[in-house]
Amino acid sequence: MSEKNREGKRTAREKLAVEREKQKSADKRRRALIVGGAVVAVLGLAAVIGVVAANAGKDDDSEASGPVVAPSGAQGKDGLAIPVGKDSAKSTLTVWEDFRCPACKSFETAYRPVIHELTNAGQLKVEYHLVTLIDGNMRGTGSRNAANAAACAQDAGKFPAYHDVLFDNQPSEVDDAYADNAKLIELAGKVDGLDTPAFRACVEDGKHNGWVAKSHQAFDKEDFSGTPTVLFDGKNIYQDRTMTPAKLKQMVQEANQG
Repeated sequence: MSEKNREGKRTAREKLAVEREKQKSADKRRRALIVGGAVVAVLGLAAVIGVVAANAGKDDDSEASGPVVAPSGAQGKDGLAIPVGKDSAKSTLTVWEDFRCPACKSFETAYRPVIHELTNAGQLKVEYHLVTLIDGNMRGTGSRNAANAAACAQDAGKFPAYHDVLFDNQPSEVDDAYADNAKLIELAGKVDGLDTPAFRACVEDGKHNGWVAKSHQAFDKEDFSGTPTVLFDGKNIYQDRTMTPAKLKQMVQEANQG
Protein backbone atom coordinates (compact mmCIF):
# COMPACT_ATOMS: atom_id res chain seq x y z
CA MET A 1 0.00 0.00 0.00
CA SER A 2 1.36 3.33 -0.96
CA GLU A 3 2.23 5.96 1.60
CA LYS A 4 -0.45 8.19 0.12
CA ASN A 5 -3.19 5.58 0.64
CA ARG A 6 -2.11 4.95 4.21
CA GLU A 7 -2.21 8.68 4.93
CA GLY A 8 -5.69 8.92 3.42
CA LYS A 9 -7.05 6.09 5.58
CA ARG A 10 -5.47 7.60 8.74
CA THR A 11 -7.10 10.94 7.95
CA ALA A 12 -10.46 9.23 7.42
CA ARG A 13 -10.17 7.43 10.78
CA GLU A 14 -9.32 10.66 12.53
CA LYS A 15 -12.30 12.41 10.97
CA LEU A 16 -14.54 9.51 12.04
CA ALA A 17 -13.18 9.73 15.61
CA VAL A 18 -13.85 13.44 15.68
CA GLU A 19 -17.42 12.91 14.46
CA ARG A 20 -17.96 10.22 17.10
CA GLU A 21 -16.77 12.59 19.84
CA LYS A 22 -19.10 15.28 18.55
CA GLN A 23 -22.00 12.81 18.59
CA LYS A 24 -21.15 11.72 22.13
CA SER A 25 -21.09 15.34 23.26
CA ALA A 26 -24.42 15.99 21.58
CA ASP A 27 -25.94 12.89 23.18
CA LYS A 28 -24.60 13.96 26.57
CA ARG A 29 -26.10 17.44 26.23
CA ARG A 30 -29.44 15.95 25.17
CA ARG A 31 -29.49 13.60 28.16
CA ALA A 32 -28.61 16.50 30.47
CA LEU A 33 -31.50 18.52 29.09
CA ILE A 34 -33.91 15.62 29.53
CA VAL A 35 -32.75 14.93 33.10
CA GLY A 36 -32.78 18.64 33.95
CA GLY A 37 -36.31 18.96 32.64
CA ALA A 38 -37.38 15.97 34.67
CA VAL A 39 -35.80 17.43 37.81
CA VAL A 40 -37.59 20.73 37.28
CA ALA A 41 -40.86 18.88 36.80
CA VAL A 42 -40.32 16.85 39.99
CA LEU A 43 -39.37 19.94 41.97
CA GLY A 44 -42.43 21.74 40.63
CA LEU A 45 -44.64 18.84 41.70
CA ALA A 46 -42.92 18.72 45.07
CA ALA A 47 -43.59 22.41 45.53
CA VAL A 48 -47.27 21.88 44.79
CA ILE A 49 -47.41 18.89 47.15
CA GLY A 50 -45.60 20.96 49.79
CA VAL A 51 -48.19 23.71 49.56
CA VAL A 52 -50.99 21.17 49.88
CA ALA A 53 -49.30 19.48 52.84
CA ALA A 54 -48.63 22.82 54.51
CA ASN A 55 -52.31 23.63 54.34
CA ALA A 56 -53.50 20.20 55.44
CA GLY A 57 -55.04 20.25 58.90
CA LYS A 58 -55.53 24.01 58.94
CA ASP A 59 -58.92 25.47 59.58
CA ASP A 60 -60.88 26.50 56.54
CA ASP A 61 -61.11 30.26 56.85
CA SER A 62 -63.64 30.49 54.07
CA GLU A 63 -66.43 30.67 56.60
CA ALA A 64 -66.53 34.23 57.83
CA SER A 65 -66.33 34.60 61.59
CA GLY A 66 -68.30 37.79 61.50
CA PRO A 67 -67.56 41.13 63.16
CA VAL A 68 -65.36 41.23 66.27
CA VAL A 69 -67.77 41.94 69.12
CA ALA A 70 -66.08 41.73 72.51
CA PRO A 71 -68.22 40.56 75.44
CA SER A 72 -69.22 43.02 78.12
CA GLY A 73 -66.38 43.92 80.47
CA ALA A 74 -63.63 42.30 78.39
CA GLN A 75 -60.19 43.70 79.20
CA GLY A 76 -56.56 43.48 78.15
CA LYS A 77 -54.99 43.94 74.73
CA ASP A 78 -57.70 44.17 72.07
CA GLY A 79 -60.29 43.34 74.74
CA LEU A 80 -59.55 39.61 74.52
CA ALA A 81 -59.50 38.75 78.23
CA ILE A 82 -62.53 37.94 80.37
CA PRO A 83 -61.69 39.04 83.93
CA VAL A 84 -62.75 37.28 87.11
CA GLY A 85 -61.89 38.82 90.47
CA LYS A 86 -61.09 42.33 91.61
CA ASP A 87 -58.94 44.67 89.55
CA SER A 88 -57.24 45.70 92.80
CA ALA A 89 -55.80 42.18 93.34
CA LYS A 90 -52.01 42.20 93.56
CA SER A 91 -51.60 39.01 91.50
CA THR A 92 -52.92 38.09 88.08
CA LEU A 93 -53.38 34.61 86.67
CA THR A 94 -53.70 34.46 82.88
CA VAL A 95 -55.34 31.29 81.59
CA TRP A 96 -55.62 30.22 77.94
CA GLU A 97 -58.25 27.49 77.68
CA ASP A 98 -60.29 25.46 75.20
CA PHE A 99 -63.63 24.06 76.38
CA ARG A 100 -63.01 20.83 74.39
CA CYS A 101 -59.53 20.34 75.86
CA PRO A 102 -59.23 17.42 78.35
CA ALA A 103 -56.03 18.85 79.87
CA CYS A 104 -57.89 22.11 80.53
CA LYS A 105 -60.56 20.18 82.43
CA SER A 106 -57.84 18.47 84.47
CA PHE A 107 -56.39 21.86 85.35
CA GLU A 108 -59.82 23.20 86.32
CA THR A 109 -60.60 20.15 88.45
CA ALA A 110 -57.35 20.47 90.38
CA TYR A 111 -56.99 24.25 90.68
CA ARG A 112 -60.56 25.56 90.68
CA PRO A 113 -61.17 25.44 94.46
CA VAL A 114 -58.03 27.47 95.18
CA ILE A 115 -58.71 29.91 92.34
CA HIS A 116 -62.23 30.51 93.60
CA GLU A 117 -60.97 31.00 97.14
CA LEU A 118 -58.35 33.53 96.11
CA THR A 119 -60.57 35.50 93.70
CA ASN A 120 -63.38 35.66 96.27
CA ALA A 121 -60.89 36.96 98.82
CA GLY A 122 -59.77 39.71 96.46
CA GLN A 123 -56.21 38.37 96.37
CA LEU A 124 -56.16 37.11 92.80
CA LYS A 125 -57.50 38.30 89.47
CA VAL A 126 -57.89 35.78 86.65
CA GLU A 127 -57.91 36.72 82.96
CA TYR A 128 -59.44 34.00 80.79
CA HIS A 129 -58.55 33.76 77.11
CA LEU A 130 -60.66 31.37 75.04
CA VAL A 131 -59.17 29.45 72.12
CA THR A 132 -60.24 26.86 69.55
CA LEU A 133 -57.25 24.51 69.41
CA ILE A 134 -59.25 21.27 69.43
CA ASP A 135 -61.48 22.44 66.58
CA GLY A 136 -58.34 22.71 64.47
CA ASN A 137 -56.87 19.39 65.60
CA MET A 138 -60.01 17.24 65.67
CA ARG A 139 -62.22 19.26 63.32
CA GLY A 140 -65.57 20.70 64.29
CA THR A 141 -66.86 23.90 65.86
CA GLY A 142 -67.46 22.89 69.47
CA SER A 143 -64.56 24.90 70.87
CA ARG A 144 -65.72 28.02 69.03
CA ASN A 145 -69.40 27.61 69.84
CA ALA A 146 -68.69 26.95 73.52
CA ALA A 147 -66.38 29.96 73.69
CA ASN A 148 -69.04 32.12 72.06
CA ALA A 149 -71.62 30.86 74.55
CA ALA A 150 -69.23 31.63 77.42
CA ALA A 151 -68.82 35.16 76.05
CA CYS A 152 -72.63 35.42 75.92
CA ALA A 153 -72.67 34.36 79.58
CA GLN A 154 -70.17 37.15 80.29
CA ASP A 155 -72.63 39.61 78.73
CA ALA A 156 -75.17 38.37 81.25
CA GLY A 157 -72.73 38.60 84.18
CA LYS A 158 -72.70 34.80 84.55
CA PHE A 159 -69.35 33.83 83.06
CA PRO A 160 -67.66 32.18 86.09
CA ALA A 161 -70.56 29.81 86.80
CA TYR A 162 -71.15 28.93 83.13
CA HIS A 163 -67.41 28.48 82.55
CA ASP A 164 -67.39 25.87 85.32
CA VAL A 165 -70.52 24.16 83.98
CA LEU A 166 -68.95 23.77 80.54
CA PHE A 167 -65.90 22.04 81.97
CA ASP A 168 -67.96 19.91 84.36
CA ASN A 169 -70.00 18.62 81.40
CA GLN A 170 -67.20 18.46 78.85
CA PRO A 171 -67.76 15.72 76.23
CA SER A 172 -64.94 13.43 75.14
CA GLU A 173 -62.37 15.10 72.93
CA VAL A 174 -63.58 13.29 69.80
CA ASP A 175 -67.22 14.14 70.49
CA ASP A 176 -68.03 17.57 69.07
CA ALA A 177 -71.17 17.86 71.21
CA TYR A 178 -70.58 21.55 71.93
CA ALA A 179 -71.05 22.30 68.23
CA ASP A 180 -74.78 21.94 68.99
CA ASN A 181 -76.06 25.27 70.27
CA ALA A 182 -79.07 23.50 71.76
CA LYS A 183 -76.67 21.63 74.07
CA LEU A 184 -75.01 24.87 75.15
CA ILE A 185 -78.39 26.45 75.87
CA GLU A 186 -79.45 23.34 77.79
CA LEU A 187 -76.37 23.66 80.01
CA ALA A 188 -77.22 27.31 80.66
CA GLY A 189 -80.18 25.97 82.61
CA LYS A 190 -77.70 24.88 85.29
CA VAL A 191 -76.81 28.54 85.96
CA ASP A 192 -79.49 30.58 87.73
CA GLY A 193 -80.88 33.33 85.53
CA LEU A 194 -78.73 32.63 82.46
CA ASP A 195 -81.21 30.93 80.12
CA THR A 196 -82.92 34.04 78.78
CA PRO A 197 -84.07 35.07 75.29
CA ALA A 198 -81.08 37.43 75.06
CA PHE A 199 -78.62 34.64 75.90
CA ARG A 200 -80.28 32.25 73.46
CA ALA A 201 -80.16 34.78 70.64
CA CYS A 202 -76.49 35.53 71.40
CA VAL A 203 -75.61 31.83 71.23
CA GLU A 204 -77.66 31.01 68.15
CA ASP A 205 -76.45 34.07 66.22
CA GLY A 206 -72.78 33.41 67.05
CA LYS A 207 -72.54 37.00 68.23
CA HIS A 208 -68.98 36.67 69.52
CA ASN A 209 -67.57 34.22 66.93
CA GLY A 210 -65.34 36.92 65.43
CA TRP A 211 -64.02 37.78 68.87
CA VAL A 212 -63.28 34.10 69.56
CA ALA A 213 -61.39 33.85 66.26
CA LYS A 214 -59.32 36.90 67.15
CA SER A 215 -58.56 35.44 70.58
CA HIS A 216 -57.26 32.26 68.98
CA GLN A 217 -55.13 34.28 66.56
CA ALA A 218 -53.55 36.00 69.57
CA PHE A 219 -52.84 32.56 71.06
CA ASP A 220 -51.09 31.47 67.85
CA LYS A 221 -48.96 34.61 67.79
CA GLU A 222 -47.72 33.92 71.31
CA ASP A 223 -46.38 30.53 70.12
CA PHE A 224 -47.57 28.72 73.25
CA SER A 225 -47.08 24.94 73.32
CA GLY A 226 -50.74 24.09 73.98
CA THR A 227 -53.67 24.41 76.33
CA PRO A 228 -53.97 25.09 79.10
CA THR A 229 -51.32 27.78 79.23
CA VAL A 230 -51.23 29.36 82.69
CA LEU A 231 -49.21 32.47 83.49
CA PHE A 232 -48.74 33.88 86.97
CA ASP A 233 -47.86 37.57 86.76
CA GLY A 234 -46.59 36.87 83.23
CA LYS A 235 -44.53 33.76 84.06
CA ASN A 236 -45.56 30.40 82.63
CA ILE A 237 -46.11 28.25 85.72
CA TYR A 238 -48.08 25.26 84.43
CA GLN A 239 -44.92 23.87 82.81
CA ASP A 240 -43.38 23.72 86.29
CA ARG A 241 -43.69 20.08 87.37
CA THR A 242 -43.49 21.13 91.02
CA MET A 243 -46.51 23.42 90.72
CA THR A 244 -49.53 22.47 92.85
CA PRO A 245 -52.67 24.31 93.96
CA ALA A 246 -51.09 24.70 97.40
CA LYS A 247 -47.95 26.22 95.88
CA LEU A 248 -50.02 28.62 93.78
CA LYS A 249 -51.93 29.68 96.88
CA GLN A 250 -48.67 30.31 98.72
CA MET A 251 -47.33 32.40 95.82
CA VAL A 252 -50.48 34.55 95.79
CA GLN A 253 -50.44 35.03 99.55
CA GLU A 254 -46.77 36.00 99.54
CA ALA A 255 -47.47 38.55 96.81
CA ASN A 256 -50.26 40.05 98.89
CA GLN A 257 -48.01 40.32 101.93
CA GLY A 258 -45.28 42.11 100.01
